[in-house]
Amino acid sequence: MTAITQEILNTFDELPNSDQIEVALAILKRIIHFDFSPLDDEDLVLNAEELFLELDQQESEP
Repeated sequence: MTAITQEILNTFDELPNSDQIEVALAILKRIIHFDFSPLDDEDLVLNAEELFLELDQQESEP
């Protein structure tokens, strides 16, 4: 991930929920026509593992 991409994500995380929703919707509208190749099983497992690890970390934070 590039530094600018990480900066955008960090800024996004600091936004209020209502602004995060607006930004997410704007991004989704821009990428809806992208030609994505289907994910294979390995990609799905890796993404799921990353998501679950992040959720576990969030739940363990005070």
